[in-house]
Amino acid sequence: MTLLISHPSFLEHDTGDYHPERPDRLRAVTAILADEEFAGLKRLVAPEATIEQLTRVHPRGYVDAILGIRPPPGELVHIDADTVMSAGSANAARHAAGAVVAAVDGVLGGAARTAFAAVRPPGHHATPDVPGGFCLFNNVAIGARHAQAAFAVERVAIIDFDVHHGQGTQAVVEPEPTLFYASTHQYPLYPGTGFPRERGIAGNVVNVPLAAGSGSAEFRTAWSERILPALDGFAPELVIVSAGFDGHRRDPLAQLDIETEDFVWLTEELLAIAGRHAGGRLVSVLEGGYDLAALAESVATHVRTLMAADAA
Repeated sequence: MTLLISHPSFLEHDTGDYHPERPDRLRAVTAILADEEFAGLKRLVAPEATIEQLTRVHPRGYVDAILGIRPPPGELVHIDADTVMSAGSANAARHAAGAVVAAVDGVLGGAARTAFAAVRPPGHHATPDVPGGFCLFNNVAIGARHAQAAFAVERVAIIDFDVHHGQGTQAVVEPEPTLFYASTHQYPLYPGTGFPRERGIAGNVVNVPLAAGSGSAEFRTAWSERILPALDGFAPELVIVSAGFDGHRRDPLAQLDIETEDFVWLTEELLAIAGRHAGGRLVSVLEGGYDLAALAESVATHVRTLMAADAA
């Protein structure tokens, strides 16, 4: 069985007019996953992440500061030029992290083998003590640390195919040999990090930057020749995916030429490695993707692939 975890509060995270990370993104995802073909999903409402869960990644002062930003309805607070909070943002951010925790609970607790957390705000740019890039809490890192704390899982891999490098996730992973982080991302592009020389404390970080205009061939080569063998060697007991679909050729924020079918291929490859080392246990978490039609199409094929693996 595949879990689908979301929460109504994600639509209350108001980023203002014309912001690319807008509530319509989640509406597009929710609409396509309401199709009859996805009736077999087990749908859960995300809980709030607890303070204990959040502080496994973020210092308590940071957590309190983010949760304390609650402007009056209709007003916005700009954390930086791109990262915005509204009256509903703190609640949404806490439920986004809670969605990943619930996904980990479901997969490691035996309720399902795979899960997709349809969340916003995204998380992979949030370092332990600095928000940014639309991100407030690092949802996937919180999920990884929860797996280790609550289920005594030793090795957790976080795989990031968002078009932007997840410098926040890397900051959590690189000093921790029990965690693994790998990313393809366009370079140069925000946040300007993710060089191949960044290897982590134990070779537990793998970055493959892609030039603007790179398409299916370059994307698949990066994964098949560099990242997937390293992931296989790490032998993760749980795979968590930062599923950003903004590398799609139709996305307005980047210039890669990836097709929807490439996301299917990579999902199948990640599921195969999860099958070899983790009992098939894989948690996927929504990150970027800003062309609504391309995002909905890509999420549908991604979730469809998760469901097919569960049915096999």
